[in-house]
Amino acid sequence: MLTPPDRLRDRISQLIFPRIGSNMMPAISVEDDAARIEELMEEFPIGGLCLFNGDLIRTPQTLTRLQSKAAYPLLVATDMERGLGQQLNGATVFPHAMAFQATGEDAESLLKASAKAAAREALAAGLHISFSPVADINSNPANPIISTRAYGTTTETVNRLITAYMRGCQEEGLFTTAKHFPGHGDTDVDSHETLPVVERDRTALEALELAPFRRSIAQGVSLIMTAHVAYPGLDPSGTEATRSRTILWDLLRKDMGFKGVIISDSLLMAGAGSREEHPGEMAAALLEAGLDILLDIKDVPATVDYLVSAVRSGRIPEALIDAALERVWSLKVRFAARFGKGAFVDPSLAVPYQEIGCERHRLLADEIARKAVQVAIGDGNTIRLPTPRMGQKGPICFLVRPHTTYNDPTQAPLETAFLRAFPDGHYIEINPESEEDDLQSLIEDASKHSAVVVAAIVKPAAWHRFGLLPFQKQFIRDLVDRYPVWLAALGSPLLLADFQDTTAGICVYSDVEPSMQALVDFLADRKDTRAPILPSLPS
Repeated sequence: MLTPPDRLRDRISQLIFPRIGSNMMPAISVEDDAARIEELMEEFPIGGLCLFNGDLIRTPQTLTRLQSKAAYPLLVATDMERGLGQQLNGATVFPHAMAFQATGEDAESLLKASAKAAAREALAAGLHISFSPVADINSNPANPIISTRAYGTTTETVNRLITAYMRGCQEEGLFTTAKHFPGHGDTDVDSHETLPVVERDRTALEALELAPFRRSIAQGVSLIMTAHVAYPGLDPSGTEATRSRTILWDLLRKDMGFKGVIISDSLLMAGAGSREEHPGEMAAALLEAGLDILLDIKDVPATVDYLVSAVRSGRIPEALIDAALERVWSLKVRFAARFGKGAFVDPSLAVPYQEIGCERHRLLADEIARKAVQVAIGDGNTIRLPTPRMGQKGPICFLVRPHTTYNDPTQAPLETAFLRAFPDGHYIEINPESEEDDLQSLIEDASKHSAVVVAAIVKPAAWHRFGLLPFQKQFIRDLVDRYPVWLAALGSPLLLADFQDTTAGICVYSDVEPSMQALVDFLADRKDTRAPILPSLPS
């Protein structure tokens, strides 16, 4: 039986989940950050952790050590929309969410299978909460932070697929988090950098954005994560959802009937508030609005000290702290009831360690990626690469990457797969640092090759520009104007809409290794890589 803390300071600490590790440059691994967390836990028995940038060997050991030193069991959570490999290098990586709708009639069964596999890997590594599924509808094609992270562009598609994802995780015992409430899909700016505003009225929001969250609640989702977005149609004051009692209490709790845990998105994001604001003042406002977990707040000691004083002075009702703690603690009780209290320290009591990155899961990721390949431009006569003529070199492949300053564990080199399939070919990356004079030379040299393949990454990434850089877009335009080009979207199909005069346009929806391999297999006409035609390109 798990007994919650009774001291006020400890109860407040249980509502705080700081990060351990970071993917932002300069990156820091879970292991290198562990000493800081150990020191923090000596005075503040935090409720859990938000994990970034680990690996499959050391991270489970680090989490076991931290659990053994914790006064109360830690709930460990992470962003794993693309599987545990998104945060633990060496674990299985699955394609981005949008890839699943492209698999057709197999979408739900493949997604549920991938969720079960990801859940088992997470549990085996010592994690308990997935910050997924994304319940946002990508209704704005120019959305810079949702895009391919969403399961689709319609309520029906998103409802159907988030249900499959949640069922897969729930069957294995991993807690799921629907995000970003009440819907981040119609924004055109990144809430990591500023506060977006969704201008839809209440009727439109009910019909589109809110529907997947109602479905999530009906399916028993354990947590809901808030959006740092303002919705005047829901709260005329313009207060962002994370701070709005109208949205979190009146709408989510009372109207929608959600009884689980409400967790903030990262409180380091610009959309969460001013950097000059005292973290304790921010925390007090968030708890009063209806939050249960403060995620990634920048100063834990200052936050706890402020909240203790606020409760003792009567600024915050102690009952507010207790109600939030009861909801958070219930997750620990549920986990212990299913797997035993010892599974916090020894995850193998839940799932064997050997499940992490196993061949069965990797083959599933390959199958999903292969079935997600879609043709947007061209047909069976134009989408295959031609055989080199006498005196020609093999195909040349340009990988266009708009940013290289984000440490993404799912990032995979296309070069290995491409040159393995086309050993007489050539591979070049076009990065932000590429020189204009060099690009002109590359365009000229492309004439010596049997085919020109351009694979471009257009995907959401926190604190980073969405889409190609202007010179990269011009580089592709120059190639398309001069040569037959096989253009592949390793992410959003939005890329292809700008180059509809290209010889062939292919979308694989993701830049993870299975998706890159699926693209190469498709171009090389290997395995069963027949691809369906996209109904239409995004406008």
